[in-house]
Amino acid sequence: MHREFAWWPAVNTTALAVVIIVLVGLFAGWPIYQYAILHSPSSDGSLNYLNGSSQIPSIANMPSLIDADTPEEVKTRTGFDGEEYRLVFSDEFNQDGRTFWPGDDMYWEGVDLNYWATKDLEWYDPDAITTEDGNLVITMDQEPSHGLNFRSDDFTGGYIEVSLSLPGKPTAQGFWPGVWTMGNLGRAGYGSSVDGMWPYSYDSCDVGTMPNQTWANGTGPDAALHSGSSDYGGSLSWLSGQRLSACTCPGEDHPGPSTSVGRGAPEIDILEGQIAPNGKQGSASQSIQVAPFDTGYNWKNSTPDTRTWDESITTQILAGTDQWHGEVTQESMSLNTLTDDTSFDGAGYTSYGYEYDPGPNGRITWAINGSQTWELNASAMGPDEEAQIGQRLVSEEPMYITLNLAISMKFQEPQWAKLDFPGKLRIDYVRVFQKGTPNLSCDPADHPTSQYIEDHLELYQNPNITVFRDSGFDTPKNSMGEGGCG
Repeated sequence: MHREFAWWPAVNTTALAVVIIVLVGLFAGWPIYQYAILHSPSSDGSLNYLNGSSQIPSIANMPSLIDADTPEEVKTRTGFDGEEYRLVFSDEFNQDGRTFWPGDDMYWEGVDLNYWATKDLEWYDPDAITTEDGNLVITMDQEPSHGLNFRSDDFTGGYIEVSLSLPGKPTAQGFWPGVWTMGNLGRAGYGSSVDGMWPYSYDSCDVGTMPNQTWANGTGPDAALHSGSSDYGGSLSWLSGQRLSACTCPGEDHPGPSTSVGRGAPEIDILEGQIAPNGKQGSASQSIQVAPFDTGYNWKNSTPDTRTWDESITTQILAGTDQWHGEVTQESMSLNTLTDDTSFDGAGYTSYGYEYDPGPNGRITWAINGSQTWELNASAMGPDEEAQIGQRLVSEEPMYITLNLAISMKFQEPQWAKLDFPGKLRIDYVRVFQKGTPNLSCDPADHPTSQYIEDHLELYQNPNITVFRDSGFDTPKNSMGEGGCG
């Protein structure tokens, strides 16, 4: 997401009371909802819900992970990679009157906070979400709430394809609907949990793990000191450093599987909705945010590192200027695709999604209405000699999804005179597909999360702690730091 300096993304993450759906690997797993975790004989927050034919069975006294209202004909799909994918989770939102305060719903949970990190003008309130007429509806009212001007909501779940109708109208910019995923070790809106975690997707031990991407003495590399924005004196990064890096000293606080494995809370955006520069139709930003950063935030944005299917509607150019590539808190690899002028305010619906393979040789393919828009290969964020950093990864972390409706001066300046309230983001369905044998663990052995979250609950439960250094926990020692591991 295109945000200004602050520490943020993360949502309801965990092993102890997860109400989120995580995508790990190529959608290899997600945290099962709170009921399952608290009532399962498993103690690690993972469940093996497969029958003898590797299908997800119906379990007595527990709701199915696949909505009974999901049409049979959509339960399999051929992936963009040519492989067969099967439906492993769906929610069609056909039951009216669902509520989303903590504990209300088996799959989703709303939050009650202001998303200060992006200078949002709304307060997220679970009362602003319900289901009606076959949709999940997130409403933004123009009414006072907690001293702010708007009331809306943000809640968590997981998924790879979402069908929705945007709020407002195609001629009035200002509403900021988002559908995005992030690593399970961060919780959106809880600053101390994401400080030093977002948007790292990095498993190298080098200067890229350090605060500001500089050596311990702060004298270089030159790219870290001078290739960034002039608004920040040329500094490339203001991040506090990768807190759980591959440089973590043995015996330090780390989620594992060992201190030599870099961990983070990367972000991949399915959609950030906005109004096109022509003021007549919608435009979808689809992106990945990463750290550490390339020199000047200049990722490899041409063939063969990336691919665009229709350059007449999908472009890196927006309103006659180069697409935004990042600033001191994130590097953004993003393209915009023109959509239509009908999928607004319940009059029409458009589906958005992405398909990905994780790791240093992975890729992400974004889609709208089932057609590919653009693809990013991991090579687009390969090693950068000037910045002295290594390969950034297509996320290997278990991921969760956030659906939210915001309003902020930092994304697209609101045209107040044209905006009509209340604005409603309508979600028709949420569907997750996997290929191969489904893996329903929220706590995979190669990227565990549950125990770390349980051991650091204050980070994930107190939104008033905005930076890690104020949390009471010690920052793990980095072997690249002053004094090394001594």
